Amino acid sequence: MRTGVPHPFAGFAKRWGTRWVAVLAVVAIVTTGCLFALHRAVMHSVFLVETFPPTLPADGFASTELKLHSSSGRDLDLLRVKVDDPHRAVVDVVTVRGDSAIIDLRAGVLPGDAKIQLTAPGFAPQKVALHTSLDVSDAVGDGTPDFLRLHDPADRAAFRRWFTLLAEAQYFRSHNSPTEIDDCAALLRYAYREALRQHDSAWANAVALPAAPSADDVRQYQYPYTPLGAGLFRVRDGSFTPDDLSDGAFAQFADAKTLWRRNTYFVGRDIGRARPGDLLFFRQAGQSLPFHAMIFLGSSQIEPSREPLVIYHTGPIGKSAGEVHRPTLAQLLNFPDPRWRPVPSNPGFLGVYRWNILRGPD
Repeated sequence: MRTGVPHPFAGFAKRWGTRWVAVLAVVAIVTTGCLFALHRAVMHSVFLVETFPPTLPADGFASTELKLHSSSGRDLDLLRVKVDDPHRAVVDVVTVRGDSAIIDLRAGVLPGDAKIQLTAPGFAPQKVALHTSLDVSDAVGDGTPDFLRLHDPADRAAFRRWFTLLAEAQYFRSHNSPTEIDDCAALLRYAYREALRQHDSAWANAVALPAAPSADDVRQYQYPYTPLGAGLFRVRDGSFTPDDLSDGAFAQFADAKTLWRRNTYFVGRDIGRARPGDLLFFRQAGQSLPFHAMIFLGSSQIEPSREPLVIYHTGPIGKSAGEVHRPTLAQLLNFPDPRWRPVPSNPGFLGVYRWNILRGPD
């Protein structure tokens, strides 16, 4: 064989060898890209949490924002946010924009640690801790802690509607009312307490309301989930202090005088200033139980009449246990015994009062 003469297929093989290398390189690049895309689709992304205040006052009002981003650029459109204890923190709004989200959080009134759980398809579940600290402020100095005051006008309106509905319902329940309602103060305590509960189906079945309510629940807190537990009513003079949480300054029971002096504030002696849910207090000298309370209902929530109404429990009368009365305001203003007329000229009429928790600009 002659040397130095190239093989006739050598150039051909070289050209095709180079092409195959290029083809294989392209295939490798495409495969790598596909594998990367597949890995990205299958792997769990991570929630990247921006810094937010780790502590809020447990006043039922303070709020903060929790900002999230996806670690992989994956959309957060199916994000779910859940708080393990809704009495310590509440999710108000969740706003998602592509791979980021803003969660508006509001403190509850129970202090402690709230765990916020974040979940979404393709993301590793994650928990974020929010600590709420006891709020012992009493901005007014009337003995009612600020965490009990309803800061939101919508909550104050909800309380008024529930309070008046529950009181009026006892008029229709007649002798089937709860046995605890045996005088005027007991009617106030019952309607006040139940207005602050969570009104679920089990509760509705237990109280047997004669009409469906048209109000949402109070959102700031639900009885008895507050730092005071079941103790709703101030029974001792003085501004609120941390010791009041456990020293007997609050109780489940309060008589009419105590409700008047320590749990309500003066609005005026003009009945025209009364709003639904306000209270009319009387003091009649010479009686064994001189203090008496009535509730101004406004229009009925149960009957179609628009005439303003008042409701009260008479308390025991002789050997009778007494009963719930619901006169119109006009009837009360013209009551045969002038001692019970809510007019400025009546020395026995103490005036129109409003619950301390309803202090607000509305």
